[in-house]
Amino acid sequence: MAGEHSRSLLGEDKPKEACGVFGIYAPGQDVARITYYGLYALQHRGQESAGIAVSDGERITCRKGMGLVSEVFIEDTLEKLKGRMAFGHVRYTTDQDSIVENIEPQNFYYQQGMIAIGHNGNLTNSAVLRREMEQAGAVFQSTSDSELIISMIVRAGASDLISGILKTMEKIEGSYSLLLMTEKRMIGIRDPYGMRPLCLGRFGDGYVLASESCALDTVGAQFIRDVEPGEVVIIDEKGVTSLRPHQPHQKALCIFEFVYFARPDSVIDGLSVQKARYALGRELARENPLDADLVIPVPDSGTSSALAYATERGLPFSEGLMKNRYVGRTFIRPTQANRELGVRLKLNPIRDIIAGKRVIMIDDSIVRGTTSGRIVQMIRDAGAREVHLLVSSPPITHSCYYGIDTSGKGELIAATHCVDEIRQHIGADSLNYLSISGLQAAVAPICPEDICNACFCGDYPIQVSGDK
Repeated sequence: MAGEHSRSLLGEDKPKEACGVFGIYAPGQDVARITYYGLYALQHRGQESAGIAVSDGERITCRKGMGLVSEVFIEDTLEKLKGRMAFGHVRYTTDQDSIVENIEPQNFYYQQGMIAIGHNGNLTNSAVLRREMEQAGAVFQSTSDSELIISMIVRAGASDLISGILKTMEKIEGSYSLLLMTEKRMIGIRDPYGMRPLCLGRFGDGYVLASESCALDTVGAQFIRDVEPGEVVIIDEKGVTSLRPHQPHQKALCIFEFVYFARPDSVIDGLSVQKARYALGRELARENPLDADLVIPVPDSGTSSALAYATERGLPFSEGLMKNRYVGRTFIRPTQANRELGVRLKLNPIRDIIAGKRVIMIDDSIVRGTTSGRIVQMIRDAGAREVHLLVSSPPITHSCYYGIDTSGKGELIAATHCVDEIRQHIGADSLNYLSISGLQAAVAPICPEDICNACFCGDYPIQVSGDK
């Protein structure tokens, strides 16, 4: 998950996705380079570290490091990664877990040879399982769930890796989309609730697994389908084999994939992210029909909803905030006294568009409220007569335990303040959120029962014991 350093500037008011995975089985292709481009397409899911593991059929080679995909991999590195299949990983971390040992893919030797693993999600019973393993003599080199999972798989399966996977799935709880790779096959696994996305595509005579369909589009792969909740997909020289060891389970896809995390050009479980965000804005307009001179988004994830709101209300739409896309992960966080300058490096209002206007500003979410207040003040400083903030999701009142960094509950402003108190805190003339029913209507045809929205209502699909 994302740590404090990843929350600088706009990031401190946004939940952080844990990571993204991309894998390809395509003998005869430049699999490392294809994986590089696949990870590039998933960079939004993790900007702390990146890694690629490649198998040539006899041995697995892994290269990884802290930084963006473009920082970790240079031409010489990719040239040395030759093989018939590969998979990569991009990651966000907490401060305490921002160590080299936790960078994925993680590569291990076991009784039958070599195996690499990459993980998107979070196990809710990892502390209990790790303690049991340690008491049984296991030694860990990292704090990641991935090392715990692979240790359980190998111990449970002995010489039968698939058997070990199925036995491990019976014990682990929480969210996960996993990629595993031995010297000769690639395996994709999605948790029984389908919390984290994973899709399957065709690449020539080979196959691709990825967190989002936009990565398939980037490398020229053809989307086949989403991996089903609880499904195990095995890819080798025989093609694709599917195992569904779990009985049909109530789905719980994370709603924030559509609100904020996923790229707009992705399709997840049959729903276009772009269409979902546009529908969020339409529902927002129906619930909160404000009158104003101008509608502007907080870029980029608020843009589709803002455009839909303006269209539904018949109001002018404009990009009133210009985003500097060259200020990213490596930006040095400013001092408290210089905080507003840091925000202005990331976003800058366009005065000629805003001055003298009653402005409706649309954002996708508010976590702690600090950055929202600074943006509202920037809009006022640019000459806006009024600033009305609309949020295309409900108030975040509960922490997430399934692989998303939403801060502790005490840091969630909506958990301790009513809407009007939040409005006063951020300095807006008005503040309104989308209702849960409006959110559910926007992401139809996915059934409300098949979505996890615990961060809005506290109805957790998987029970969590103790403080996380």
